[in-house]
Amino acid sequence: MEQPRINLPTPGGQARRRGVFRAGEWVQLTDEKGRMHTELLEAKGYFQCHQGAFPHSKVIGMPEGSVIPADKGEHRFTALRPLLVDYHLSMPRGAQILYPKDAAQIIMEGDIFPGATVVEAGAGSGAMSMSLLAAVGPAGRLISFEQREDFAQIARANVEMWFSGNVPQWDLRLGDLSAGLVELPDKSVDRVVLDMLLPWEHLAEIHRVLVPGGVLTCYITTATQLARLGQDLRNFGGFTALSSWESLVRPWHVDGLAVRPDHRMVAHTGFIFTARRLADGVTSIRRGEQPVGSLDSRDALWEDESLEYEGSRPISPRKLRRVLRDTQAKAALMGLTDGMADSVPDSAPDSALNSGEATVEPVGESVVALDSASGFEADCG
Repeated sequence: MEQPRINLPTPGGQARRRGVFRAGEWVQLTDEKGRMHTELLEAKGYFQCHQGAFPHSKVIGMPEGSVIPADKGEHRFTALRPLLVDYHLSMPRGAQILYPKDAAQIIMEGDIFPGATVVEAGAGSGAMSMSLLAAVGPAGRLISFEQREDFAQIARANVEMWFSGNVPQWDLRLGDLSAGLVELPDKSVDRVVLDMLLPWEHLAEIHRVLVPGGVLTCYITTATQLARLGQDLRNFGGFTALSSWESLVRPWHVDGLAVRPDHRMVAHTGFIFTARRLADGVTSIRRGEQPVGSLDSRDALWEDESLEYEGSRPISPRKLRRVLRDTQAKAALMGLTDGMADSVPDSAPDSALNSGEATVEPVGESVVALDSASGFEADCG
């Protein structure tokens, strides 16, 4: 059954963050114990949880920061627009996202500045793309590569739902990174951000497209990948010595004079790695220690099977289909798609996820660009 769309478009830019709540935008409802619920407002929508329920019409037209009482009981909810960090953690996801603590480190340590041209590989569910787009601003450009069409569709929908429509400075391409970089001119990219399994396979093309002084930032999940990337970067030359670290975030409980660390923390999620491109014909002057026997036992240490096993972050086909339907349905309610399409049946094989027609158009031999208007199909049945 086709669901009605919201006819009033939500405003973008600064206006999207100000004024009263409107149908077609996100609201974050927080109860007395701090439990958060993110809802897409609809004119005839209805919010319901264990603490209470009320129609969306109680929120629409109210200023941000209002307290909404439940229809029954004494529970109340604070209504605020979700921050980007909140949306990252609550949005539908296919691929595992970069957590906000890592995205923030990448923006700062990778020196993503307004007006920059940035290449991203591994768009995933679009979380890092949103942070990069916010950092480069309207004058910048983000070129994102994603090998899987289903992940690219989820990323497109999530990004456009957050920015309330098409993002002109974002170029999402379906295909392999090296094949896509071939189409970019020499020294045309300011920054490169990679979240992928085998980043060392693309060092030559990355070095070619980066400007001298440009920053390469990689997010990797295992120490095995970190060691391989460091060794291959050293052997390749043309970059400064790598800098690598992990970030750990521990919240604190503050209640009057009762101040203590929280019982839970966000510990290791992955490693972040940065290096800078040197001028043509120059190699790093910093000495690096070569582990004894590392070159002699290279084949034994870096088996493709072990890397694929340790570095991959799989998602079940059934969950992926559910995420696709959920994301596309919400995008359709916001008026971000031109029409509704038949869903992929639950019994369909994985390849059926990539069988939609008119979703991609050729751009090169092995790289295609997703069109903003038809980059994903919607199913609300």
